[in-house]
Amino acid sequence: MFSKSRLWIHISLIPLYITLALYFDLIHIPSTPSSSPILELALLKLRTATSSIATLPLPLSKLVALPSKSLSRTSASSSTPPLNPMQFTTRKSQDRGHADHGWLKTFHTFSFAMYHSPNHTHFGPLRVLNEDRISPNTGFGTHSHREFEIFSYVVQGELEHKDSMGNTEILKRGHIQMTSAGTGISHSEKAAPSSPHTHDVHFLQIWSLPHTPRLTPKYYTRFFSDAEKMNRLVRVVAPVRSKGVEMVRDGDGEGDGQGPAPVNSQLTMYAGLVEGGRGVEVKMEGRKGYVHVVMQSGYRYGAVKEGDESEGGRVWVGEVHGDGDGGVKGEGVDLNEGDGVYIFNPSKDGVLRVENVGDVLVEVLVFDLE
Repeated sequence: MFSKSRLWIHISLIPLYITLALYFDLIHIPSTPSSSPILELALLKLRTATSSIATLPLPLSKLVALPSKSLSRTSASSSTPPLNPMQFTTRKSQDRGHADHGWLKTFHTFSFAMYHSPNHTHFGPLRVLNEDRISPNTGFGTHSHREFEIFSYVVQGELEHKDSMGNTEILKRGHIQMTSAGTGISHSEKAAPSSPHTHDVHFLQIWSLPHTPRLTPKYYTRFFSDAEKMNRLVRVVAPVRSKGVEMVRDGDGEGDGQGPAPVNSQLTMYAGLVEGGRGVEVKMEGRKGYVHVVMQSGYRYGAVKEGDESEGGRVWVGEVHGDGDGGVKGEGVDLNEGDGVYIFNPSKDGVLRVENVGDVLVEVLVFDLE
């Protein structure tokens, strides 16, 4: 018979028992298409919080009999999984918000306009990730913004930008344009008159939340060629005051020393083109990340049929341990064009690999977030 005091001790330890059971996968929580990635990542934080149990003094660690599985987690070598591996939650293309207005076909990764999902409102400072296609001679008329950092990544066609700061610019494939709205700006984004009338203008509209309110509005452009991005992840946006970032209005890629476009949030964005059978890697330094596979093969609404290679590129995204192609693959997921994946990086030093598992050239964006 337990005494009342011992019983209360065990009752008080129930949260610890549940946390350890989650960490050691003794309790399985099924994942459903409608489950919140934010909730899932919160559970992963619980697992991470218990990872230091192996380093506790022996008398305290004896409070709970650790399963033998924990021994493999604490062994260290260059090719074995780290103590706190990356975790991944997919965001399928067909589950994104979608609207077809005729002149505009758009997908929303996060809640935007008439689309609202309480499970997908933002991720770290990343607030908007829209994949837009606008028809020739159309576009977004003059409208206003405040506070957000807004950037456009052009995939195809020519996008005409005009704003209340006096900037007028034609943006082509390879251009990235960043507007720090700050205390307020007005701008328009339209298919340029010079853009080929046989194609929509395809670009990604991305917003981040600045770490400082009421900034003075600023405007920046950068250009990164396909050659620069071929089988590489190139840093195209990075926080102000980080290495290689210069506060100049215009830049032409890495070679001129002007580097990525500056942003006033803890967000680094990489862009890359990956050929079939090739892979690219980057060390992730933030606690969170997101990967988006651009719908480069054309507009498509709905799920990709399994095994249908006509539906565009396919990639594997996951953590690797060790160097290059010889590294040992850890946790990972398979993605098609239009898909994305939330990443939780508790160690803040995991190596992410994006590997093209098909034959079609793929274009990917990788966000390193705090």
